[in-house]
Amino acid sequence: MSPSDAPLYFDHNATTPLHAEVRAAMVAAMDEGWGNPSSGHAFGRRARALIDGARAEVAALIGASPDEIVFTSGGTEANNLALHGTPGDGAIVISALEHPATSAPGEALGRRGREVRTLGGDGRGQVIFDEAALAGASLVSVMHANNETGVIQPIAALAEAAERAGARLHTDAAQTAGKVPVDVDSLGVDLLSIAGHKLYGPKGVGALYVRRGVPLEPLVRGAGHERGLRPGTENVIGIAGLGAACRVAARDLEAEGARLAALRDTLERSLRAHVPGLAVNGEGAPRLPNTSSVRFPGGLGRALLEATPGLAASAGSACHEGAETASRVIRAMGVPEDQALGTVRLSLGRGTSDRDVADAVALLLAAYARLRR
Repeated sequence: MSPSDAPLYFDHNATTPLHAEVRAAMVAAMDEGWGNPSSGHAFGRRARALIDGARAEVAALIGASPDEIVFTSGGTEANNLALHGTPGDGAIVISALEHPATSAPGEALGRRGREVRTLGGDGRGQVIFDEAALAGASLVSVMHANNETGVIQPIAALAEAAERAGARLHTDAAQTAGKVPVDVDSLGVDLLSIAGHKLYGPKGVGALYVRRGVPLEPLVRGAGHERGLRPGTENVIGIAGLGAACRVAARDLEAEGARLAALRDTLERSLRAHVPGLAVNGEGAPRLPNTSSVRFPGGLGRALLEATPGLAASAGSACHEGAETASRVIRAMGVPEDQALGTVRLSLGRGTSDRDVADAVALLLAAYARLRR
């Protein structure tokens, strides 16, 4: 498929293309940083300097200190390290709105005998919690913003409640880092996960913020890399790319966020003007500026996307052995199954233009009209 024939890309919450400045940083790291960062000679020192620079750039994006950043293979490993590595025998508290990168480790801990509690969500897609739900917990893990709806969670309030309960708080910030301001002190979190490929960096690299003084056990054992929390020779090329992605994100955060929010609002207004009964999942709650999760009447989400090959987006359902099931996140918001099946997630990005939004709306409306007939 030639670039001119490529579908319109509205799936930036799934992954993002590599930014040109990120690519340049990675190519430079291939040429200059191929030494072992643990070696004391010039080649190793060169590689170590690239890692140190990237660590400072990641820390700057989230208001942390460089020594609080641990590089991982991505957001999933960072989440697993946070959940499995936090000591204590108290309950693990997660929400019903989590990505499998958090819910699956929680379920694994439950199978090993750990008490796991699940917080529900309200109709706007925000987590519901109270002091009783957190009592006796060792760790609370709630994502900063949902990958499906874009709804931003009340992490600062949750952190205060967790502290009163004597629990640590972890948040998966894969969807927020680089899209909205993220400050670990303002949020009050102890642990925070980042995924490189969600903010125009490479796949296969991420980071876990670990607040200074917070105890954590490694998932695997080896040498003393990454403060002993992530042993193994560092992925210098990927880390350099993540650092560059964080630098670019910090530089463009305000302007790009405002631009994307305006495009998202135009998208939703245009669809609503032509589709009676169209609903927006998470409406009324704070949302990511780039994310629109809309429900078309008639439960036609997956069919709608299959009928629009010129548009790359995500449906709010999964198909297993011929049976379609709605997203558990949308259902956790109290949306009935038949209505939840109408969900389409449209996530915009740096390359999305006014014309792209207009073309996407036209494709969806034409396909919807055909399906309704």
